[in-house]
Amino acid sequence: MSSRARPAEGPEQHPLLPGATPAVIRAWLDKDDRDRFLAEYTAALDEARESLDLSPVHSVVEQWRRIAVLQTDPAGWRRTVRFGAELATGEVPPEDEPLAVTRARAGI
Repeated sequence: MSSRARPAEGPEQHPLLPGATPAVIRAWLDKDDRDRFLAEYTAALDEARESLDLSPVHSVVEQWRRIAVLQTDPAGWRRTVRFGAELATGEVPPEDEPLAVTRARAGI
């Protein structure tokens, strides 16, 4: 009787690793970003349909995957947004500024 060795099962991989599906990415985004993601994803699909080039789709998916990864750590996400706003404006955003306002300053 022969048996094949099964690959060792390691720890479960995080669902937001590169190659994550758009549905998984959408599920991990903050509720405020889900509609923005879907709008950009739909526009990229429309562009790909016309050009027969999937590059825009891959670009949008990867951009939003990275944002979803950052959003898995709310405190880290806030620091990232604040730092982006500081880089964009040259000024440190006020601590009590709503995140949506800071994101607008950062262009995120």
